[in-house]
Amino acid sequence: MEENNYTQQVQNSQPQGQGEDYEEIDIMELLLKLLSQWKKLLLWCGISAVVGVIVAFSIPKEYTVTSKLAPEIVTKTSGSVASIASMLGANISNMSTNDAVYPDLYPDIVSSTPFVTELFSLPVQFKDKKEGMVDTDYYTYIKEYSKSPWWSAVLSAPMKGLSWFIGLFKEKQEKVEGYSNFNPEALTTEQSKIAKAISESISVVVDKKTQIITLTVTSQSPFVSKAVSDAVIEKIQEYVTSYRTEKSRKDMDYYLQLYEEAKADYYKAQQKYASYVDANQGVVLQRVKTEQERLQNEMQLAYQLYNSCAQQLQMSRAKVQQETPVCVVMQPPVLPNRASKPSKITTLVACVFLGFCLCAVWILWGKDWIAKFRSEREDFDKASQGQQS
Repeated sequence: MEENNYTQQVQNSQPQGQGEDYEEIDIMELLLKLLSQWKKLLLWCGISAVVGVIVAFSIPKEYTVTSKLAPEIVTKTSGSVASIASMLGANISNMSTNDAVYPDLYPDIVSSTPFVTELFSLPVQFKDKKEGMVDTDYYTYIKEYSKSPWWSAVLSAPMKGLSWFIGLFKEKQEKVEGYSNFNPEALTTEQSKIAKAISESISVVVDKKTQIITLTVTSQSPFVSKAVSDAVIEKIQEYVTSYRTEKSRKDMDYYLQLYEEAKADYYKAQQKYASYVDANQGVVLQRVKTEQERLQNEMQLAYQLYNSCAQQLQMSRAKVQQETPVCVVMQPPVLPNRASKPSKITTLVACVFLGFCLCAVWILWGKDWIAKFRSEREDFDKASQGQQS
């Protein structure tokens, strides 16, 4: 009754004017229509607020650790390496190389399966309400101690039931639990889920201008977030160092092998020459002098080769040191003391706003649309009955 009186009042108050006046009157009409149903709006907002509180307190707390890295982009020849090279009679001024691992590749490196699976065995420590401080590995923490909202179990129940039903008709396979003796190229279903969860909890963003890398790690424990952040930084540095110095380290190993062989040959030639000289002291035979000169020449040649290999080894060691990257940790990981998610106020406001919008749509258009639909349906039924009769 109240709504009908309101509709009559609005219709009588509508002036005859131009199109612009109609638009303004339409807006006022909508506002007045909403105000006429203010009790219903308050009811919907109140219910939405209760739902928002339930949702906000059902979502587990998450803690985020943020750190920043400044990687070295270009490897240049240092003065110390150049001085060593000049002492050895070599020139390495043209040995400068560009960085092969660009910062833009860091997100792909961190999200790769080999990188993520290396974090399975990472030791972590966290505080549990029931067990106190717990020491375990990251894989077990994700699998057994990570919490989820109650509606996750409700929504996933149909899929679990379907999977169980399908499994009745499949051959039973040996169930592999944990990550011992796992193959990064052939992960089990459980291992794939854990790897995906770890990958989603780690974010790497590269600033295109400054090339500064921002690393964020999120988990349900501040201790775990910091431990994982420290481990990721360390593994990034190890990966980049290994990648950049791989060729140089192989060269160094090769020169080390040559050096050891040349050293053994030189010592052998030296010992052979000394033994021959000691055994033939005072002998003036030409044959003895000729053999002594031959052994001495062999010893000199062995020494020259030994000395050359020693120089090459020192050069290769200097090159490895030269190509070892420097990754400055501008902002180290810090243990968070406040949860980053969820924002209870934001969740509450969002639910109230959503409830208000739904109620407004229902008041302004929903009821009219349903009434129109019912009226058309009744007219259609009457027309059908008339044709049948």
